[in-house]
Amino acid sequence: MTAYSIRADVKVEETWRLEDIYQNQELWERDYQTILNSVEKLKTFDGEIGDAESLFRYLSLSEELGYTYKKLYVYAMLQVDLDTRVSAAQGLLDRASQLGQKISAATSFFMPFLLSLEEGTLKSYIKEVEGLRYFEDDLLDSYRFKAHVLNKDQEAILSLFGEALSSPQKTFGMINNADIKFGEVTNDDGEKVTLTRGMYSNLVENHDRGKRKEAYKAYYQPYLQLQNTIASTLSSAIRNNTTMAKTRNYPSALEKSLFSDQVPTEVYDNLISATKANIKPMYDYIKLRKKHLGVDELRAYDLNVPLVQEAKEDIPYNEAFEIMIKALKPLGEEYVSTLVSFKENRYYDVRETPGKRSGAYNLGLYGVHPFVLLNHQDDLDSLFTLAHESGHAMHSYYSSKYQPQISAGYSIFVAEVASTVNEILLIRYLLNTTTDQNKKKHLLNHFIDSFKGTFFTQVMFGEFEKITHEKAENDEPLNAEVFNTVYETIYRAYNGEDIVFDDEVKFGWSRIPHFYRPFYVYKYATGYASAIDIADRILSGDEGTLEQYLTFLKSGSSEHPLELLKKTGVDLTKPEAIENALKIFSGLVKEFGELLEK
Repeated sequence: MTAYSIRADVKVEETWRLEDIYQNQELWERDYQTILNSVEKLKTFDGEIGDAESLFRYLSLSEELGYTYKKLYVYAMLQVDLDTRVSAAQGLLDRASQLGQKISAATSFFMPFLLSLEEGTLKSYIKEVEGLRYFEDDLLDSYRFKAHVLNKDQEAILSLFGEALSSPQKTFGMINNADIKFGEVTNDDGEKVTLTRGMYSNLVENHDRGKRKEAYKAYYQPYLQLQNTIASTLSSAIRNNTTMAKTRNYPSALEKSLFSDQVPTEVYDNLISATKANIKPMYDYIKLRKKHLGVDELRAYDLNVPLVQEAKEDIPYNEAFEIMIKALKPLGEEYVSTLVSFKENRYYDVRETPGKRSGAYNLGLYGVHPFVLLNHQDDLDSLFTLAHESGHAMHSYYSSKYQPQISAGYSIFVAEVASTVNEILLIRYLLNTTTDQNKKKHLLNHFIDSFKGTFFTQVMFGEFEKITHEKAENDEPLNAEVFNTVYETIYRAYNGEDIVFDDEVKFGWSRIPHFYRPFYVYKYATGYASAIDIADRILSGDEGTLEQYLTFLKSGSSEHPLELLKKTGVDLTKPEAIENALKIFSGLVKEFGELLEK
């Protein structure tokens, strides 16, 4: 793996081309002014929409403004994510965020107005002006929210709190990405160096237990030091969410989060209950891990090290990309050739550099193209991250290509299906193409650990969110001690009693950025279960499933998420998909255990 101390050292072809959004900042400033002017125009519609024509003019201007604003915001956000320390980029993003608040304030009148119309009146407007048919589904769907939209004055007041309500997430983001400083670890030359996230992901897989422990302690050091600050930030985020749910007349914060996707709470609750009812294979895997590591006490820093060390290998980025392309061939020539063009056209920002946002993501920008952020480490995990984010990118690409702007975006609920199908196809490809039994053991180990991280851990996180939000709704205190107690309790429930706890374990909640996007993480688990079902049917040669799946990728938000998934043959309102996934996990643990004994 190449280490980059400055961004200028990274190959140009491994960086984003942000000029695809704006050639220069002057053009950004021009759009900024255009949006300011449009905001003033939008304000003039307040109280003046009295017929079909004026409704159409408002909606058209609002959509045009939304398209321009997304470009403006994304351009600033991507620059910040490349180096969170640069104040000029932060300044652009701050201006974009403040502009978003102006847009929110200027448009806050519309939903109360719309829901004050009789549905019959709205339908007559749609018949009268042909252009309103483009907006028809969204307009009529809005009536579902009638009980949760306040009057015009109340909505205007709420819109003013947008910046404040997002403050906890932004604060944690700055702590976690820009300000945090990990402890020191010993490098191969015996020198003390400051730990980075990229180093940590490698060190916790090191065969030397001492190095794993040192990295684990160094990684958690700042989170323990900042526990009260982060607890206050997370508590504020949770209470903001529960307060907003109550203000908008939802029975709970969970129901508020599920409402727009039309996902019943039973889907969330059944996911947790089905997982806990079938948790024994996870306990079996933990016991297996303890046995084959040969340790008297299994610790949290023993959970990531591969049990088959010899098979670990470096996978340079270009090689990783080629492996991914071969693995995804079952998705068809158009799919893989499009993905190759993403690399050629610099849709990926590949390398970890100082100040760069941690982790990985895809951001689809309608009218431009997807942008994929990586922190590639030339290892197997990075190969899977590449395949994962490429799945998101292809979903964005297809939805933008085949859907109009109004339905090109897709729900987070279905987003994880596209990414995880790629991961499943990749692991199946790697397992099927290796004749080396040692490597096969290593891959099975990786598959199990991936399953654990993407399914079991996310369900555990989902239960943590549910419990802590319920505490807030019951006016119970939320602080570091409470978070520690909840997290430790559910961690034991999902991992069993064979792990001996270090103090750091119970602080796991303090490092999870997804907790600032409430009730998001469970979608990884439902997506994973759905993806296993879809991918295995595609690999079986079921052309109908492949066609259905590609249609799903092209559908954006043209239907509600559960309905879109049903068209691929997955029905999450029933337990089969979750139970099937858990049966596959049980089989993987059994197969891996048998191979280890040979």
